[in-house]
Amino acid sequence: MKFVSFVLPKETEPNEPEIPYLGVLDGDSIEDFRIEAGDVLFRLLGAGRSDVEGLRWYIKQYATRRKLARVLLRAPMPSPVSIRSFSAFEAHTQALYRYLGRKMPPIWYDVPLFHFANHTTITGPEAVIPYPSQSQALDYGLEVACVIARAGRNIPLDKADDYIMGYVIFNDWTARDLQQSEMTAGFGPAKSKDFANSFGPYLVTPDELEDRRTDRPGIYDLAMVARVNGEECSRGNWKEMQYSFAEMIAYASENVPLQPGDIFASGTVGGGCKLDQTKGNGPWLQTGDMVELEIEKLGVLRNTIGNKA
Repeated sequence: MKFVSFVLPKETEPNEPEIPYLGVLDGDSIEDFRIEAGDVLFRLLGAGRSDVEGLRWYIKQYATRRKLARVLLRAPMPSPVSIRSFSAFEAHTQALYRYLGRKMPPIWYDVPLFHFANHTTITGPEAVIPYPSQSQALDYGLEVACVIARAGRNIPLDKADDYIMGYVIFNDWTARDLQQSEMTAGFGPAKSKDFANSFGPYLVTPDELEDRRTDRPGIYDLAMVARVNGEECSRGNWKEMQYSFAEMIAYASENVPLQPGDIFASGTVGGGCKLDQTKGNGPWLQTGDMVELEIEKLGVLRNTIGNKA
């Protein structure tokens, strides 16, 4: 299944509040649950893997069918509980440390490292991303993310995949000049990343990807492509991940309870940002640029760069 959240355009529904509703994508239509998206999606699928047959029955009984072209998609998870941002692709991690003037830390090869990102600055498909006022070096980051479906603590590696509700494209926007400066202190990233986090266009349940599963559990053979203003800038693959989401979940849940609605982001795929492509020299994104991130079977996440915030 492909879950979406959406609002109705003001020109067609002027009295409709700006509250995202939960739906399921079906071709060029959406099955509208007529319930607020919020965290209800996580409650519906609280058992981890989606109860597909149960949801199909619910849709048949209660959902309203709408044309996709007549709604406005929002981030599939409008209010995530938290965002853990990992760095699971070696090529990008190496490029980042070169940019920061550091050596690749040996611990990267031992555990899936992460930092917490801002879960309150969520944007979705077609949103305009304000250019951070302190920066001259705005960059995108092509990532895949998973959403945790049920609570758990000290989750065993061989059970961790059962806690994944689905996968979604994530754009890890970064002000590279701020990142380079603030991380000299050994903290962060902080202001270089907290201004925007984009997800979309929909949340895809694992059963939709089964035919592209590799021999590494939780790793899929799916192309990851970035385009700016219609021009392809990079092409990578999910299977290049050093760590699977199961490994991330097992590590992050040590002595810590995970919650439904937590998001785990993979880190940028090798080549999937301007830092990698230009060795940190730019040119960077400019106002008016359109960024498209595409992952096979997960759709296309499209955003435009706005004016300085």
